[in-house]
Amino acid sequence: MSLHNLKPAEGSVKKVKRIARGEGSGKGGTAARGHKGAKSRSGYSRKVGFEGGQMPLQRRVPKFGFTNINRKEYVGVNLDKLQGLVDSGKITDTVNLDVLVENRLARKNDLVKILGGGELKAKLNITVHKFTASAKAAIEAAGGEAVTL
Repeated sequence: MSLHNLKPAEGSVKKVKRIARGEGSGKGGTAARGHKGAKSRSGYSRKVGFEGGQMPLQRRVPKFGFTNINRKEYVGVNLDKLQGLVDSGKITDTVNLDVLVENRLARKNDLVKILGGGELKAKLNITVHKFTASAKAAIEAAGGEAVTL
């Protein structure tokens, strides 16, 4: 083997059709864009949701309702979830935001609300942002304490 008989591996080099490089290339003239219309022009880019000039969906659908910009979103945690963590030995007596974040029931900056779903048998001291009335009653009935942040 020497320099004059080197060649690339079989099938590794493909012949590329160079578009818009003259009539002799076979792809000159319209440069494979067809005749006329927006798509044939330079600088064309279709908007997201463009429907060919038909009134787009986001403009056809009526606006509805009202969004309160001051709304506070709470992450709900049911009592049965807490009881499950007690049963698995992940929490013992105190539950606060750090414990909930550790056990992936909430994120660091979330507002947490304890909900009354399920039943709680363990005595827990829970410190979060909000409680439902039924959750507070169930926690105190089990001998625990519900502290609002």
